[in-house]
Amino acid sequence: MENKIRRVDRKLEFQGAILDFYTDYMQMPDGKVVKWDFISHRKGAAAVVPVMDDGKILMVRQYRNALERMTIEIPAGARDHTAEDTKVCAARELEEETGYRSGRLEFLISLKPTVAYDNEFIDIYVATDLQPGKRNPDPYEFIELEPMALDDLCEKIYAGEIQDGKTVAALMAYKNKYA
Repeated sequence: MENKIRRVDRKLEFQGAILDFYTDYMQMPDGKVVKWDFISHRKGAAAVVPVMDDGKILMVRQYRNALERMTIEIPAGARDHTAEDTKVCAARELEEETGYRSGRLEFLISLKPTVAYDNEFIDIYVATDLQPGKRNPDPYEFIELEPMALDDLCEKIYAGEIQDGKTVAALMAYKNKYA
């Protein structure tokens, strides 16, 4: 099927620290022009499934303003710059948020979490052979750590207690590939 929709204009509405917000003017197959929202994530991100020696996954609990509550997630963060390798980013975020370094970091999956209105991508890795490092969260991050069994995490997903898309996709991909 041929794409008969095309962007005829893009207007920057707001520029944030990581995100740029645009109004796109899209011409439809019938010739009408409509407005669509578009968010550009300038850096991209990486995340990591940290697997402890006993098989438990080291999860982070943190407050998320958009949901107005604490969440359970895998460690993740934006790249420092667009040329940064996502594997480097994943290793950095693992140590910053959990205080562990990985002896083995293996690519798992690449996601585009919200294709309807933004271009963010997240590369996800599996970290094993965890060794103590130096925890150094960002000044605005107040993170609690909790090792959890994969089966318990899956139960939390199905119960609606874990809703973060990258975490759900990462845990399901990890379970499918390794468990």
